[in-house]
Amino acid sequence: MKRNQPKIKIISSGKYVPETIVTNEDMEKLVETSHEWIVTRTGIHRRRKASQETTSDMAYMAAVEAINRVNYDKSKIDLLIMATITGDQMTPSTANFIQAKLGLDHEVMSFDINAACTGFVYGLEIASALLATNRFRAALVIGGEILSKIVDYTDRNTCVLFGDGAGAMIIEPSDDPKDTAYFFNAARGDTNGSLTVKRFIEMDGKKVYQFAVGAMEEAIHKVLDESGLSIDDIDMVIPHQANERIIQSVAKSTGIPMSKFMLNLSEYGNTSAASIPLTISEYFDSHEVKGKKILLVGFGGGFTWGSAILQL
Repeated sequence: MKRNQPKIKIISSGKYVPETIVTNEDMEKLVETSHEWIVTRTGIHRRRKASQETTSDMAYMAAVEAINRVNYDKSKIDLLIMATITGDQMTPSTANFIQAKLGLDHEVMSFDINAACTGFVYGLEIASALLATNRFRAALVIGGEILSKIVDYTDRNTCVLFGDGAGAMIIEPSDDPKDTAYFFNAARGDTNGSLTVKRFIEMDGKKVYQFAVGAMEEAIHKVLDESGLSIDDIDMVIPHQANERIIQSVAKSTGIPMSKFMLNLSEYGNTSAASIPLTISEYFDSHEVKGKKILLVGFGGGFTWGSAILQL
């Protein structure tokens, strides 16, 4: 049965990354590893690390960049969704803190979601569905993480992978058929704990890799089938920036050229829920985006995975 698809107007995008850069050479001083080993297996050269910033600080700065990019009237924002696994505290939600820092003192529905690295794509679908009710004027969807506070810097298999950052997007409801958005989001109960966070991130790299390649391939095919589009209709694929080898395997299995994937993981590493929106913002920075179609695809702990096709 064909589902009703939400129509959303992509208004703006923004990002924030901390100033502190942690290079692979810096990691060599902490654990038994090497620049060559990290690059060969992940594609990562450096990552950012928060010093004084909180997660809500970084999310706020990403939101401000999105607002300022188009001189947006922030009083129109009445829905704020924050995707994170490293919120400021248990409660109130990090979204509430962002709302206060933005000075949104009118009635706003604000809440956090946790779908790990797929969180931003989950958040976009939730926001799009809520906008379709005609109860909200505009949504601010953010992904932000300070993964450095949950990384074990004695575990060489995980500590080299992760970085800190935030990305934001402003969307509004639309009546224009060309603004139809398509989503596929799912999860598979992870009973063996292949990717978990108790105090620190723990990961079975081999199992995660195997899951990621299959999940991303499926998510790409699902959202293309749902939309009736082919990969030729897509201007850019923006994947979760976890590991360059994973993305290369997905490109090979789907027949999509690597040139169609936008990558920045060499600069930022895996920033979990911030990964996709941060990359979208860099796409806005480096391309003429009006009229372009982008395909978002991600996977994360849970195991979660998902995809979206958006008209910019």
